Amino acid sequence: MSTAIVWLRRDLRLADNPALHAAATACDRVIPLWIDETPFTGGGDGDAEEDAEPHSLGEASRAWTHHSLLDLANSLAAADNRLLFAQGDPLAVLECLIRILGEASDEPIRVFWNRRYDPAGIARDKIIKQALSGSEPKTFNAQLLHEPWQVLKKDGTPYRVFTPYWRAVAARLDENGGASVQSTSRPAGGWHEDAALVERLTEEGFSGDVETLGLLPARPWAGHMIEHWSVGEAAAQARLKRFLKEAVHAYQDARDVPGEDGTSRLSPHLHHGELSPRQALAALCAGRSIAALDEGETVFAKELVWREFAASMLYHFPQTLHEPLDARFERFAWNPEPDKLLSAWQRGRTGVPIVDAGMRQLYATGWMHNRVRMVVASFLIKNLLVDWRHGEAWFRDTLVDADLASNTLGWQWAAGCGADAAPFFRVFNPVLQGEKFDRDGRYVRRWVPELAGVDRKHLHKPWELSLAERAALDYPPRMVDLKLSRQRALDAFAALKNG
Repeated sequence: MSTAIVWLRRDLRLADNPALHAAATACDRVIPLWIDETPFTGGGDGDAEEDAEPHSLGEASRAWTHHSLLDLANSLAAADNRLLFAQGDPLAVLECLIRILGEASDEPIRVFWNRRYDPAGIARDKIIKQALSGSEPKTFNAQLLHEPWQVLKKDGTPYRVFTPYWRAVAARLDENGGASVQSTSRPAGGWHEDAALVERLTEEGFSGDVETLGLLPARPWAGHMIEHWSVGEAAAQARLKRFLKEAVHAYQDARDVPGEDGTSRLSPHLHHGELSPRQALAALCAGRSIAALDEGETVFAKELVWREFAASMLYHFPQTLHEPLDARFERFAWNPEPDKLLSAWQRGRTGVPIVDAGMRQLYATGWMHNRVRMVVASFLIKNLLVDWRHGEAWFRDTLVDADLASNTLGWQWAAGCGADAAPFFRVFNPVLQGEKFDRDGRYVRRWVPELAGVDRKHLHKPWELSLAERAALDYPPRMVDLKLSRQRALDAFAALKNG
């Protein structure tokens, strides 16, 4: 009986899963495996700690992963299979599993997985593929519409500006008939049917119970955070269907209003692989060309392709995980003592309402509205002069959709030092942003209840209230004067340019 191990990672779905489909087609028995790599520090080309840190799941992502694995395990059980769990160095885990399975098989144990595109993942996959050459490892693209090396400029170099990248991807999709979604194969029965094998696996540290991984973080917010979401493949499909039925057609405007449910909220599902971008785009287009989409649909398609652009940037410029793409910014005069400022920003205690609302929404739900993400990033970087890398690390830890490439690209964009970045001198005014996109104050009043009774005129600038009115509020004074701190940032940038 031929046996395949399918190493699952950010592809927690049965449908449109190339590695799972190929394994089920090629082999009689399929053993789906998920490895918690958190205890393992090393395996990349560079310093072990540097390789492990950005790759490891943040606490919010670990909480989501726990529930997503439960959902996937149930789906596999309904298909007469089981999901196997392990912890540690992926190569050591895979070699151990291959050895155990090989003890009772005359045929080679095959290994299948879907590729990753972050620097540590690429380096690790290369090592593992070479080490397991006897198992005929096969890898596939399950995360992207196109591989990062497939969409390049005519001179063979990567795009560094989104608009021409989008045009190239849109043309490529239309030429090839849109996004191709792979059919699903029923995964064959696996390890759970053999009592002797189960006992042997247990002895070696493998388990069929996700609880043994200890993925749920110790932070008290983790349990409440996940209550804001429906997790899993079916939930992702249901969310996509609801969004495409109505909200997508007003997406171009509604996506900027944080007090409304105008965004897709599909990003966590895409990040964890409960939904593939191919599935999302195929459902959006429904057989139409990109050119035939209406305005809202086109904007949503661009958001899907923005994720591709981020993956391409990280693939071609891996140093951007730790370094600005614009090397001049290594000399930027960041605040040398950021700890107190960073802590107040993280807790939503800056005294600037829309900033605090966004940071509290993030901590409560593991997600923040995209318009507000830009505002809070601009405030941290430019009004507080805190290095963008501190903000990127906090988002990576607390976002349920903390895609490494998108998070890095977004923070470098906000700092003016990345690809297709907003100019550094573009400083988001949080008062004007609040008054424009949260006109009725629904968003701020929800997440900053101390200000629920403040009139609309002062809601986004409570420091203009009378002394008596301010004293009656249990709300901190603003940390910095917005005008003065903006000028300080511009002066720092001018010194950088002239230095």
